[in-house]
Amino acid sequence: MIEIVFNESAEGCLKVAQSFGKGKYRGGPISVFIRKKDGSEPTEEEKEAALQEAREKERIAWERAIPLGGNSRDVFCLGQALSIGDISENEPGEKRKQSLYSLHSIYPEEYIEEIVPRIMDKLKMNMEVIRERSTQMEPIRIWYSAQPDELCGMYWFMNQLLEMESHGSVYVVKLPEWKERESGEIIHYAGWGELGPEEWGRYVSLQKEVSHIFIKGCAAVWKALQTENAPLRAMVNGRLVSMPENLYDSFLIREIEAEEETFSEAKLIGRLLGKYQLGINDSWYALRIDELMKAGYLEIAEEAPAGEVAYRRKLRKRS
Repeated sequence: MIEIVFNESAEGCLKVAQSFGKGKYRGGPISVFIRKKDGSEPTEEEKEAALQEAREKERIAWERAIPLGGNSRDVFCLGQALSIGDISENEPGEKRKQSLYSLHSIYPEEYIEEIVPRIMDKLKMNMEVIRERSTQMEPIRIWYSAQPDELCGMYWFMNQLLEMESHGSVYVVKLPEWKERESGEIIHYAGWGELGPEEWGRYVSLQKEVSHIFIKGCAAVWKALQTENAPLRAMVNGRLVSMPENLYDSFLIREIEAEEETFSEAKLIGRLLGKYQLGINDSWYALRIDELMKAGYLEIAEEAPAGEVAYRRKLRKRS
């Protein structure tokens, strides 16, 4: 079965999920990151305790997992960040490349020049293989959620299916917005990339085979979004709609107003991602902060260290 996901985190996790939990747990290399609130270095005892806790959590996850099965060669990532930028092209081309360059502009230049061409080449190669395997009527399973990039990706791929000469049965698995843990804790997932490998197999029961009418309906939604070709696509009242690029600025400004006169941009973005969970990434917030700087609302107080992501800097409010 051809497995389709829309970001590389989901791709990597799905590949692990295919065999995670199969056989007896044997353990393996594991690492932990410890940061103490007071800024002090953790002791050796604290490091060892954290490692033991992480190993125990992994063992429990392994034993509770339902292996998904399949082969890593069946997993294809079609991540293009389609909720942002120009979507007028039917195939990923120069306009999509420019949108990706813009999103990755917060990273060092050498990284951008490596990652964006790689994403574009991977998209082209994956679609070529999917089309070839589809002619053999191989079934396709699409993993998506209400996260804007994943939902855009699903609509876009349905439009691609509609244009193929033939394809096998098509199944979709939509990620529920909420999950209740055994402890009673409620967890919100913004997308498939946030799940652990032990969780994927539990969601196969939600799989649904879709009809040709469903595929046509999704393709029609995508074509309408293409016609509007807004700077941004977002979930509003449960629907994916075209929106202006300043849609999320009110959340951003609200959090900036709560900051001291000088503040860390990275901490601000981290708080926005955790507090609002709007399904957008750090790059978009960083780009919008740049626009606020151009408007004279903020200025740079301290540049980011060399080689670091651009938002590892300190900003200052301007009166």
